[in-house]
Amino acid sequence: MADMVQPDNHSLQIPGENASTPSSPATSRNECSITPLTPSPSPRVEVRPKMSCPFSVVVAIDFGTTSSGYAFSFTQDSEAIHMMKRWEGGDPGVANQKSPTCLLLTPELRFHSFGFAARDFYHDLDPEEARHWLYFDKFKMKIHSTSDLTMETELEAVNGRRVRAIEVFAHALHFFREHALKEVKDQSSSVLEGDEIRWVITVPAVWRQPAKQFMREAAYLAGLVSPDCPEQLLIALEPEAASIYCRKLRLHQVIDLSMQPLTNGFELDGSRPFDSSFRQAREQLRRSRHSRTFLVESGTGELWSELQTGDRYVVADCGGGTVDLTVHQIEQPQGTLKELYKASGGPYGAVGVDLAFEAMLCQIFGEDFIRSFKAKRPAAWVDLTIAFEARKRTACPGRANALNISLPFSFIDYYKRHRGQSVEAALRRSNMNIVKWSSQGMLRLTPEAMNELFQPTVINIVKHIEELMAKPEVRGVRFLFLVGGFAESPMLQKAVQKALGRACRIIIPHDVGLTILKGAVLFGLDPTVVRVRRSPLTYGVGVLNRFVEGRHPRDKLLVKDGREWCTDILDRFVSVDQSVALGEVVRRSYTPARLGQRKIIINIYCSATDDVTYISDAGVRKCGTITLDLPEPLPPPGAVGGAGAAAGGAPERREIRATMQFGDTEIKVTAIDIMSSRSVRASIDFLSN
Repeated sequence: MADMVQPDNHSLQIPGENASTPSSPATSRNECSITPLTPSPSPRVEVRPKMSCPFSVVVAIDFGTTSSGYAFSFTQDSEAIHMMKRWEGGDPGVANQKSPTCLLLTPELRFHSFGFAARDFYHDLDPEEARHWLYFDKFKMKIHSTSDLTMETELEAVNGRRVRAIEVFAHALHFFREHALKEVKDQSSSVLEGDEIRWVITVPAVWRQPAKQFMREAAYLAGLVSPDCPEQLLIALEPEAASIYCRKLRLHQVIDLSMQPLTNGFELDGSRPFDSSFRQAREQLRRSRHSRTFLVESGTGELWSELQTGDRYVVADCGGGTVDLTVHQIEQPQGTLKELYKASGGPYGAVGVDLAFEAMLCQIFGEDFIRSFKAKRPAAWVDLTIAFEARKRTACPGRANALNISLPFSFIDYYKRHRGQSVEAALRRSNMNIVKWSSQGMLRLTPEAMNELFQPTVINIVKHIEELMAKPEVRGVRFLFLVGGFAESPMLQKAVQKALGRACRIIIPHDVGLTILKGAVLFGLDPTVVRVRRSPLTYGVGVLNRFVEGRHPRDKLLVKDGREWCTDILDRFVSVDQSVALGEVVRRSYTPARLGQRKIIINIYCSATDDVTYISDAGVRKCGTITLDLPEPLPPPGAVGGAGAAAGGAPERREIRATMQFGDTEIKVTAIDIMSSRSVRASIDFLSN
């Protein structure tokens, strides 16, 4: 709708930076609820002056594919991170610091419960009644896999009924809001107002802008913050949050896989299985879980004393749904982070192992039977997936004995009625020798079977890390940090160590499943810690330029008012993998096409490559819109004859200057009317395509 684009400057610009005063050190605390993870003083690097935080408390929600949780910190005591309360219910032998990401709605579509409570209630429902309830599990993956995500995108419950995805996510976030607020208020000595809380929600770094905006809209719907105060909510990138926390690590808080040489899953002297040190660390963590408060270094941890300025490291966030890779450089002495290569990854999370198990069941019992069983006995199907999840966690390389997985009685009974034969007969007929039948009603998965289930996902992860580390920008990496829930798997640890153990040091934080959550709190306390990011895509708008014969194709020629213009030229705001510092902006000026126009709508285009000239080129797609709401123009001083008229009667050309930021976790836009210096309401929308 704007008939002309006037690029002020094609380069990024940094507005004047105001130096802020350093925040005061946290007061020492002697409460028995705190277990210091840093008991001895360590050499501290010069602490960078932090931006003063206008909030009293930061609450971070790690919204995961398989499990979710929250943590918080008071800005007056920012070295203490409080984890959420232990969850009721849960699986034996699994530390319930986080809750499974599952949600239950009543047949009338009202919120009923979340996490263990949802799972247990759904399990206890009568099978006939359960068919009317809506149970959602691992639903976050839908946001990543949907290419045309909108506010109307739907999710399918286990029983087949569909609900708008935004409502399901809002229910989950509202649940966390209520729990977190209650706990924060219980621990706070003063009465907290809603606007004193900064919320942080984590998302995978490989998510595109529509998915990030979707989470923000869900947070507005859940009542976390008001759309009028967008700065109260931060979207944190999961591997970035992990990286922020890893800066704080001390040597006793990590396992260094590089220090454990392997021979067939055992140490060289054959004395200790590969994962025993990890099990010890996990046991130590479990014993200390009576405390839910962690202390973090105010500077950077001693692990970083080995790093020289310019050294680089990779964080591999291996979660339930995605694997997310980020490459960072730590900038001394400030301790800020610089991203060296655009975020990469893909849908290679632990869910891939679950899908492989389901495919194996389809192979044995028939795809039509499994589909029917899921629809008719949804609660029993959930039971079966929980049983597999518990055994999946115990799988490790070099294991000699089979893993038993209990089949629900209703599975055995339903198969007999549906097929007219026993489950045991089906196993014999399938010729699948790596899965046996136990007379106790269990499937016995041999080590070969578990290996077959893990291999496709694990191979994908290792291949992805290897490809990233082969890139020129990433060569010479000193450390590889494995974080996320799936990083607890000895199967994945062994594969990564075998492939990359000689190339770099492989580090796993003790509390590997909580690394992102703690880092998200630190990010909320100081969002300026990541100073430089890389643009994941090329972004720009379509503009008219003077037509040059021989350079521009004839089909792009537009003649307007006797002048020849070339249409559809991509005016780049930022290029793929371009370094963009926090605070850098791109400015463009726009002029309304006609007098009295109240709105300018500009289409934004993106491309995964930079080798594009026109918005009609292959690989370029419209990905969003910038909307500028224009106020009634103010008449110039002394003007007569209506608003906007110049002294000579001719209307003065109006200029709206839009300023875009690409260096943050979300793209932001602001605008002003140059003539009146008034702010123009500007919004950017990636969900309406």
